[in-house]
Amino acid sequence: MYAFEIERPSTIADAVKALKDEDAQALGGGQTLIPTLKARLAMPSALVSLSGIGEMQGVCIGDDGAVCVGGATNHATVAKETASSFPGLSGLAGNIGDPAVRNRGTVGGSLANNDPSACYPAAALGSGATIITNAREIAADDYFQGMFETALDEGEVITEVRFPVPEKSHYEKFVQPASRFALVGVFVAKYADGVRVAVTGASENGVFRWSEAEAALSTDFSASALDGLSVSADGMIADLHGSSEYRAHLVKVMTGRAVTAAS
Repeated sequence: MYAFEIERPSTIADAVKALKDEDAQALGGGQTLIPTLKARLAMPSALVSLSGIGEMQGVCIGDDGAVCVGGATNHATVAKETASSFPGLSGLAGNIGDPAVRNRGTVGGSLANNDPSACYPAAALGSGATIITNAREIAADDYFQGMFETALDEGEVITEVRFPVPEKSHYEKFVQPASRFALVGVFVAKYADGVRVAVTGASENGVFRWSEAEAALSTDFSASALDGLSVSADGMIADLHGSSEYRAHLVKVMTGRAVTAAS
């Protein structure tokens, strides 16, 4: 490691102010940032910890029935607090990493980093969530802009995420055993006006919606509705864990399993 300053603001306003300093960087749970610092892939002069901001903590139900999660809420809390209100989200959060990761990693940190194999981007995009920042509200369909790329501006902080609760939902993840990231993960959510299917871990462009599956499942919410559909291997990730063709195949398999589990 190397020498840097650390700020511990207690309010969102103080955090935003601290992040205006040159080379300052926000610190959520540190599950990605700390290893990045150790590898010297980032060298900010100051870290602004968000973990002590009470207004960014916790889970509640909004007036519209949506599940509202504070940006600094850890995965373990989300898993516990949404078990009855949003089982699909609870199951996703409860299977991220290991207990140490789940008790440190945060929703806002995951979405801000937008790792192409992270689980939360699939939940946000699959449920049509709204990402709330200190400055604005961003629809999930507009938020994710490619691998590690988001609509966030410099110094912008995710303060809350609002998840519309579906009639049925499930997240199915083919786990990469060493990292516990998704080799391919699929979040399926059935709403009154249709079905959303979001895929993580597969594409070189990060999380995406599988529109053909959405159309088929909106007519018939069963795994058999996917018969005859396929995902192109073009643009899929290829590495030592699996070829692009293998990941494309897994997208369909994981989607079918998610639909069956949700039903």
